[in-house]
Amino acid sequence: MGSGKVTDGQGLSWEGKHVTVAGLGVSGIPAAKVLHGLGALVTVVNDGDDERSRAQAAELEALGITVRLGDGATLPDGTELIVTAPGWQPDKPLFTAAREAGVEVWGDVELAWRLRGRDGKKPAPWLAVTGTNGKTTTVQMLASILKAGGLRTAAVGNIGVSVLDAVLGDEQYDVLAVELSSYQLHWAPSLRAHSAAVLNLAPDHLDWHGSMEAYAADKGRIYEGNRVACVYNLADKATEDLVREADVEEGCRAVGFTLGSPGPSQLGVVDGILVDRAFVEDRQRNAQELAEVADVNPPAPHNIANALAAAALARAFGVPAKAVRDGLRAFTPDAHRIAHVADVDGVAYIDDSKATNTHAAEASLAAYESIVWIAGGLAKGATFDELVAKSAKRLRGVVLIGADRALIREALARHAPEVPVVDLARTDTGAMLAAVQEAQRLAAAGDTVLLAPACASMDMFANYNKRGDAFAQAVRELGV
Repeated sequence: MGSGKVTDGQGLSWEGKHVTVAGLGVSGIPAAKVLHGLGALVTVVNDGDDERSRAQAAELEALGITVRLGDGATLPDGTELIVTAPGWQPDKPLFTAAREAGVEVWGDVELAWRLRGRDGKKPAPWLAVTGTNGKTTTVQMLASILKAGGLRTAAVGNIGVSVLDAVLGDEQYDVLAVELSSYQLHWAPSLRAHSAAVLNLAPDHLDWHGSMEAYAADKGRIYEGNRVACVYNLADKATEDLVREADVEEGCRAVGFTLGSPGPSQLGVVDGILVDRAFVEDRQRNAQELAEVADVNPPAPHNIANALAAAALARAFGVPAKAVRDGLRAFTPDAHRIAHVADVDGVAYIDDSKATNTHAAEASLAAYESIVWIAGGLAKGATFDELVAKSAKRLRGVVLIGADRALIREALARHAPEVPVVDLARTDTGAMLAAVQEAQRLAAAGDTVLLAPACASMDMFANYNKRGDAFAQAVRELGV
């Protein structure tokens, strides 16, 4: 890595090393600052050249960092390493040029992994989580359980908290709960977690990865080099297949989780109790009660699965059973994740705006028996036949919104032709109120009006949070 006096936790030298950082934003700016502080000669390249980018560039240039706006395609002369924002696609011309020049490409997670132990600090082990859905909730549950066990920890990564900040900050952690996206894993070739979980696999981000096989392979990188446990979902064979394909350390075990009764080396549910048959003595005969299903908030099936995965990782790290129960009880889910907004005239209104793909929407729909479903938005190439076919018997009615609502309407016509459908063409700020009013008209006492769009939000809203906020406000106006 060159010569110089400033080294990272791996003993690698950065002094005078020419590093290109691809992309400004939540990962690029911290990476550029860290590398500059290590003595590297940093050039930041960025596709955008808007007002926000110029302000960010000015901040970095004041530190002596070179920034090149409006050209993220050309490899700067002398580049010895690229550190990229995770969302930059592998087929970008910048990376093609890097491959031709023999230049490595890392993501911010890879950089953080390489910088562990800098300044003589003992590096904290990583308990890592990925999957198509449920990552953030599971990592937050895991952090809550670890804290209940008396451990110094933080939930970091794709959850919105920089792994670099956690690794290089003043806080000394015993262990980190790390959420990793498929993008981050793609750019993190040397990551080796203490233990890791893949929660589920469903088609997502295929435009970025190029195929389902490539997407799954990047998810599977999380298992490489695991030391203690590879946690997988018994209900999703693809996750077990990734464990079988992984190259792990000697003695690392495969640990499954299931909503049914667990076998040896599994966690599951027996008579409303979360049970561990993996991290106990004589797991052929013994089981350890961890918590009650009622301790999981909310106790929807997919969220119980999240809790079991979090418990498995915590138990792999040696956390006692009581901490699992206490941590789950202390956990409060983020907004817009199967959040109960209100009951109006005997109808429950549930905000799951975070259900931005069909896999998440399927899990949400499975949590309720009689549903008026509000769905639609940007489909991102998704198809809806399987989702509708699986959920048809639960649907009392459907209200469709958003740009790609016709795709869902057509699937409903094929697989649930008897279900009444309201198709709202409007996309103005009052559209969500109209959707909620139509849902109220279709619902009867005992039903659930469920916002689980199965689509992204950006056709009508800035993000899924704003969409959920609009739903909640509309529900509140029903009771006025």
